[in-house]
Amino acid sequence: MRINFDFADLEAFLAVAETLSFHRAASQLAISQSAVTRRIQKLESALGVELFERTTRSLRPTLAARDFEARARAMLSDATEAMHALGDSTLRYQYQRNEVVNFATIPTLTNDLLPRVLSRFKAEANQVRVNILDFFAGDVNEAVATGEADFGIGFIGIQEPGLEFDFFLDDKFVAAMHRDHRLAGQRQLRWSELADQSLIVPQKGGGNRLLIDTTLARSKQFLNWSYQARYSTTILELVRMDIGVAILPASAIPVAKDSQIVALPLVQPEISRSLGGIRRSGRSLSANAQLLYDLFVEECQGSSLAH
Repeated sequence: MRINFDFADLEAFLAVAETLSFHRAASQLAISQSAVTRRIQKLESALGVELFERTTRSLRPTLAARDFEARARAMLSDATEAMHALGDSTLRYQYQRNEVVNFATIPTLTNDLLPRVLSRFKAEANQVRVNILDFFAGDVNEAVATGEADFGIGFIGIQEPGLEFDFFLDDKFVAAMHRDHRLAGQRQLRWSELADQSLIVPQKGGGNRLLIDTTLARSKQFLNWSYQARYSTTILELVRMDIGVAILPASAIPVAKDSQIVALPLVQPEISRSLGGIRRSGRSLSANAQLLYDLFVEECQGSSLAH
């Protein structure tokens, strides 16, 4: 989407909203009244909404104008701060250094996807600090809903009001085992073939475990686990030590082929989760938060998991 207005148009809009008069706004901005009118018309055309209700005797902002006013002030404030920082060589990078992008993610993505995304982000915005909140899926939603996180990366589950979910890819569950395991040479595994195995599974309370338990219950199968842990990094270390067979989403397994770990698709039943981005409805991300979000989209779409 192209932005077809500029800061002068925002200044005119805020002046009219404050004075409720095109004439007084023109005096405040030291420009002609016709110039103010043209700027408001340009902004209305770009936004696709009417900003002011005009009569011969009065002028009042529309509901759309009231909703847009705070955002317009924020845009001008951010632009002013950035210009001041860039205008002084000693503060040239202060704006970026002081910005923190907060995002929440489910822990299974930290093994492979997250490092690849952050490596690309660092190359493009190396002055920006990143606060990573690794939570269970429900906590990711809550962090975004409350504003603790600018956005989240998770999967469809219990959705909070006021949140939007952008689908990235279907993330199928696999059986991860040591390369020397007797089942490692198979192309796929049925759940029934794991009955006599020492299973390592995600801890109860998380979205992954809920998916596993719910799916198996529907197919009238019982999960006889031997070990459970909260973080996939812990689970994978147990696999490397050949302690047992782990049940994890494919995205949790490092793409750079781990010489010690083999991951086999699970069938009968097959379990998958819809991985994607979580954002607050009607809220725009900062430029750097949007950049980080877009890099997640690109990495997911280019991942072998998406094909």
